[in-house]
Amino acid sequence: MSRQSNRRDFLADVGRGMLVAGIGLGTAMDLGLTSASAMDDPKKKPESLDFGSMEPLVALMQETPGDQIVAKVIQRMRSGTDLKTLVAAAALANARTFGGEDYIGFHTMMALAPAFHMSGELTGDRAALPVLKVLRRNTGRIQEYGGRPKEVLHTVEPLCCLPDERSGGEALRDAVHKRDVDLAEATFALLSEGKPLDAFNELLIEVQDHADVHRVVMPYRAWDLLGVVGMENAHTMLRQSVRYCVKNEGHASANPDGKRMRALLPKLLDQYKLVGKPRGQRAAEDGWVDKMAKIIFEGSPETAADAAAAALAEGIVPEAVGEAIALAANQLVLRDAGRTKREVQPGKPEGSVHGDSIGVHACDSANAWRNMARVANDRNAYACLILGAYQVARDRVERGGDFLHWQPRPLHEQLEAIKSSDPSTLLADAESAIKANDQARACALIHRYGELGHGARPVFDLMIKFATSEDGALHAEKYYRTVSEEFASARPSFRWRQLVALARVTASEYGKTAPGYEEACRMLSV
Repeated sequence: MSRQSNRRDFLADVGRGMLVAGIGLGTAMDLGLTSASAMDDPKKKPESLDFGSMEPLVALMQETPGDQIVAKVIQRMRSGTDLKTLVAAAALANARTFGGEDYIGFHTMMALAPAFHMSGELTGDRAALPVLKVLRRNTGRIQEYGGRPKEVLHTVEPLCCLPDERSGGEALRDAVHKRDVDLAEATFALLSEGKPLDAFNELLIEVQDHADVHRVVMPYRAWDLLGVVGMENAHTMLRQSVRYCVKNEGHASANPDGKRMRALLPKLLDQYKLVGKPRGQRAAEDGWVDKMAKIIFEGSPETAADAAAAALAEGIVPEAVGEAIALAANQLVLRDAGRTKREVQPGKPEGSVHGDSIGVHACDSANAWRNMARVANDRNAYACLILGAYQVARDRVERGGDFLHWQPRPLHEQLEAIKSSDPSTLLADAESAIKANDQARACALIHRYGELGHGARPVFDLMIKFATSEDGALHAEKYYRTVSEEFASARPSFRWRQLVALARVTASEYGKTAPGYEEACRMLSV
C-alpha cells in the first residue's frame, strides 16, 4: 500500500472517530461509520469474553447452583487450588455476569478483595472462611441474575482514535454524559490498550463527576483486585465502573449535588493552581489533622472541599489531608443515632448502624478516595482528596439529624461502668456485648482496652470472627477492611477511634449468619 493511501486511511479514521464521538457509537454503527469488525452484523450475538486457562474455573463460578458452590470449591481446594485463584475466578465471573450494573452483584465484587485480605489474617482451614462466604454470595447472585445467558460484558471493539483536542478522560466523560454505553465502552477499550495505571487515571476523570458511594468504591475495589486477577484483566475489571457511570448518569446530571460538584472541582483546581503542582511534602502535626477533620465534619460540603484544596496548595502532604477525611467520616459512625422506625428493613432494626448506614458508606468512600489518591497521578490525587472532603460533609448534611450535637462513642456513662483493666476480661465482655447487640457497651470496652495500651491484634481477631460469620447486609467484609487499613495508616493518637467504630458496627450486625458459613465450617471441621 502506498504512503498516500496510508495517509488517506489515517485521515479517514480520524474523521470517523470524531464523528462517532459526536453522534454516538450506536448511531454510527447504523450509518456504517465504524470499522467492519464492529458492524459486520448488528444482530450477531456478542462474542463472550474468554479467560484462557482460568475459563473452566470462571465458568464453574457462574454455572454452579449457589447452594452447591461451597462444596465444589472445597473440593477444588483439597485438589490444590489456592484461595487467590478461587477469588480471581470469582471476580472475573462476577464482572462478566454483572458488568457493574447489578446492586448485589457489584457489592459482592467489592467484597472479594477484602475477603481475600481477611484470609491472610487467619490460619489453617479458617483462612478459607471469609472467601467461601463471599463466593457463596457471588454464585448465588449470579444464578438469581440468570447465569451465563444474561452476561453483561462481552468483547468490545476499541474506538479507532480520540476526538480532536480531547484527552482520553475527557472523551470518556463526554460519552458518559451522552449516556452512550457503546461509545463509552469503545473509548475505554482504546484507553486500556496502554498501561493499566494510565487507563485508571483516565477513568478517574469520569468517576470524579459525582460522588455516590458505589461510584467511588467500585473503581478502587476493582483496582485492588488486580493484585489477585492480574494486570492483564485490568480492562475487564475497570470497565464495570464505565458502565455504572453511564447507567447512573441520568441521576448524577440531574441531581443538584452532582451539578454543584461538576462546577466546584475545576473551580478549586484552578483557583489553587493545583494542576501541574507536585504533591507537597509538608508534614502536619496531630493538632492540625484533628482541626482539619473538625472543619470537614462540621462545615458545608463547599467549605470542606475548599479547606482540603487550600491545604494541598499550601504543600501539606496528601496523606495528612486524607487522614483528616477518614477521621471526619469515622465521626459519622461514632455519633449516628441509628436507623429510625421508618428506616427499619429486614436485618436492619431500629438503632442499627451496619450495612448501608451513613457512617459505613462514608468511611468506605473516604477509604476509597484515599487509596485512589495514593496510586493516581498528581491531578487526580488532588481531585480525589477534594471530593473526599466534600462527600463526608455532604453525607452529614443530607443524612439529617443533629450530628454536631450527638455525642461520639464511647459514652461517658458507659466508660464509668467499666471497672476491669484486664485485657482478657475486657475482650470477653466486648464479645458478650456484641452478641447482645449492645453497641454502646461494645464501644466503651474497646475504647478502654486501647486506652490502657493493650495490643490491637486480639481486638482484630475478635472482630474478624464476626466479620466472617455475619451477613452484614453486604458490607461486613468491606468495612472490616476499611478499618484495618485506616488503623494501620493512622497516627497512634487517632487510630483507636477506628476500632471503636468497628466494635459498634459489629455489635449492630450480629445475629444474622451469612449463607454458606455454617456449611463451610462443617465441611472444614472448624
